[in-house]
Amino acid sequence: MTIPTSSPRTIPILLYHSVSAAPADWIAPLAVTPTTFAHHLDVIVSRGHTGLTVSHLRDALRGRTPWPERPVVVTFDDGFADFADAAEQLIARRLPSTLYVTTGALRGRGSPAPELRLPPAHMLSWSQLAELTQRGVEIGAHTHTHPQLDVLPAGLAAQEIRRGKDLLEDELGREVPSFAYPYGFHRDSVRRSVRMAGYTSACAVKNALSSPPDDQFALARLTIRADTDTARLQAWLAGRQARIAPYPEKMTTRAWRLYRRTGGWRGKRLPNATNATRS
Repeated sequence: MTIPTSSPRTIPILLYHSVSAAPADWIAPLAVTPTTFAHHLDVIVSRGHTGLTVSHLRDALRGRTPWPERPVVVTFDDGFADFADAAEQLIARRLPSTLYVTTGALRGRGSPAPELRLPPAHMLSWSQLAELTQRGVEIGAHTHTHPQLDVLPAGLAAQEIRRGKDLLEDELGREVPSFAYPYGFHRDSVRRSVRMAGYTSACAVKNALSSPPDDQFALARLTIRADTDTARLQAWLAGRQARIAPYPEKMTTRAWRLYRRTGGWRGKRLPNATNATRS
């Protein structure tokens, strides 16, 4: 890939989950209050950053569009109902975002998918998605049941990757070009399945800054936790206090994948997205 000469050294891609003063217990470590979220967005705006969706970032990485001043990408995973209020805060500041939804968890089509891996929580409804897209939110896929894709048989992983995209495209009447790996877990065969499904970008986690040479099918993101203060956010926005992707996968990541594949994790709560990917 040819990197445009005007490209930035680092690109912070922020990963949020829930914006709530009373989140479900299991997601609370990864939830921020509406007040904290507002402070985060005000920091982004005051520093002169330009918000991009993941697909807009991909276009800039490909040289199809010019790089904006101080790019930043705001993403959300899972599809919690409180995103509707978070979107209002983003829209008020003219900041675009990308929302990756787990289709089997959405409300409005009966009970959640019986094989859903997410614990109970109040989620968005199918009927809210179209309005969000009309207001500048990019909708991306996050599988149907939120499984650990890197330890699934290849056929089942491909079905999960494709099903969320098909359901969302049927609902929205438009292409859904971006994907996010549940827990950040991925490997070569999973990334190939994402490409073959027709996606043009995908987000991992990595808890690192992205950069122009980063893998467009495993973009690094920085997980926002309940205790992520504005000082830490400012450091990330300045390209500090985090590794810069891409970098080689760690041996500990491979060992953790083998442990999960052989069933060592069964009966135990999986780590949250902050620690799930160690590549």
